[in-house]
Amino acid sequence: MAATCSNVFVARPAAVAGRRARTMPKGMVSNATIRSTTCRAMWLPGSDAPAHLDGSMAGDFGFDPLGLGSDPATLKWYQEAELQHARWAMFAVAGIVGQELANPDVFFYEAATKADLPFDILGVVAFQFFAMHYVEIRRWRDFVKPGSVDADPLFPGNKLPDHEVGYPGGIFDPFGFAKGDVDKMKVREIKNGRLAMLAYVGCIVQAQVTGKGPVACWAEHVSNPMSTTIVSRSLITPTTVVSPGCAIPPVTHFLDIDIPTPCLPLWP
Repeated sequence: MAATCSNVFVARPAAVAGRRARTMPKGMVSNATIRSTTCRAMWLPGSDAPAHLDGSMAGDFGFDPLGLGSDPATLKWYQEAELQHARWAMFAVAGIVGQELANPDVFFYEAATKADLPFDILGVVAFQFFAMHYVEIRRWRDFVKPGSVDADPLFPGNKLPDHEVGYPGGIFDPFGFAKGDVDKMKVREIKNGRLAMLAYVGCIVQAQVTGKGPVACWAEHVSNPMSTTIVSRSLITPTTVVSPGCAIPPVTHFLDIDIPTPCLPLWP
């Protein structure tokens, strides 16, 4: 990440004639200046950050070319939304890669359909719906009115410590990372989360084009780099369109449920 630096020059008072300075002979006058340099990492070398991005947020590198966060309330919501999507993406990518390493014969797109459940899948979906709804409503209330849902309604003795929105700590920090340099950990988290969001999109696009998981695609690319790229599989010109097609079925059937699995509309 490139850094943009600003210089501040402050005049140092001149020594009065006849007064002995610490580093100057008697009678010498100084009009030197003190130079102070402030550097900030920027997404584009030499660029200036928009006024609403002052560097106070974790992962703020001055990137908002469309001015989407110019409204303070909207910017705060975007920050929270990015943080949550980043965390889910890190879980998702770790799960996709881990599952393929543990069981490479199962395509991650179909992994859930290979599971043998001792109960009806609709019950699992219903439980997940209500559980996630409850958790997300409480998270939203904490965003709207910070601290309003810190206490557990079922077990009043369980209460989160005072915290910044999006970083609850307490039971959600079992390894005690918050005891270290929290600001540095926030930047690391959002950086890895942004990479994970891009990686997740890459996993999905690869799966839809090749019908393979990321580990298999990586191994195939290493063995033959020139013929296993997105450029080699597709071509779009004003007169020609070569589409790689969709390698997954449009609908997946699982326990009497038809689950739509369409490809992303990436190709004309």
